[in-house]
Amino acid sequence: MNIIHTKNLNKLYTRFEKEEGLKGSIKSLFDRKKITKAAVNHFNLDVNQGEFIGLIGPNGAGKTTLMKILTGIISPTSGEISVLGYMPNELKNEYKKQFAIVMGQKSQLFQDISAADTFLLLKEIYDIPEAQYRKNLSYFTELFAVQDYLNVQVRTLSLGERMKMELIAALLHSPQILFLDEPTIGLDAVAQKQIRSFLREVNRNNGTTILLTSHYMEDIKSLCGRCVVINSGSKIYDGSLEMLFNSYQTHKLITVTFDESTSYRPNLDIQIIEENPYKLSFMAHRKDVRCIIGTILNKCEVNDISIEEEDIGNVVERIYSDKGCEVL
Repeated sequence: MNIIHTKNLNKLYTRFEKEEGLKGSIKSLFDRKKITKAAVNHFNLDVNQGEFIGLIGPNGAGKTTLMKILTGIISPTSGEISVLGYMPNELKNEYKKQFAIVMGQKSQLFQDISAADTFLLLKEIYDIPEAQYRKNLSYFTELFAVQDYLNVQVRTLSLGERMKMELIAALLHSPQILFLDEPTIGLDAVAQKQIRSFLREVNRNNGTTILLTSHYMEDIKSLCGRCVVINSGSKIYDGSLEMLFNSYQTHKLITVTFDESTSYRPNLDIQIIEENPYKLSFMAHRKDVRCIIGTILNKCEVNDISIEEEDIGNVVERIYSDKGCEVL
């Protein structure tokens, strides 16, 4: 079932530019230079019930703007938009009760009271039936193992503990759609793993549709089967995450250690990362890996060989810089 639909969606911002100094200020009174920027540009998107979609792109690409449009926080300049059959910017209460949004750099919790008290307040705001509220609260607190933190001031929580409470607050009213904007930003590896596991469980068991933006590609790779790449407000890829990385993860990192000192180097196109007489580490194109390994084994006394995927940061940089990767 299609629950999010946009067609030729646009969001334009206008700003003014002036030259520096007093002279520039006086000149701008009579001749203002207007700049129009497309934060979202002719954006088409269809999302089905229960999908887990990753939105990726560089800073300023338009990911957060798109989420704000879908939640009704800001209005689009033009284009078609429908979420759960509603126009988000009309801000109808019936619509607002069917989605939730969590932003990693903003909090919906009250800092001076406990998370449990905030949850009770949200229960009244969303008109959550008592039985549903108790069932959801028990399920999510056990899933996150945060029972010990429910009754302490939010301001005393660590960042990881607070983000867990933010997610519980967002899901108490059983929303159909969950929008997540950088939910793991600033968290340590353990907290990131716990939140990923939590989101995977919510998507699988509750059927919650989730749209996730993150600069941590591990979030996207471990959670999302489908990804949408955005750059300069435009969609440049929409499809399988596996297909995307197969297209752009073109190299592998090969590390070879030798039993004896050797100066041998493969006579192929490689990028050497580290080398000494007993060790060689280099990048090679995927299509050349088998040939290179075979040649090294024939020419040298090898102690060990490891083959790793190319650093994900390099892959993402390659994706962002390629304007021709659209798959629609």
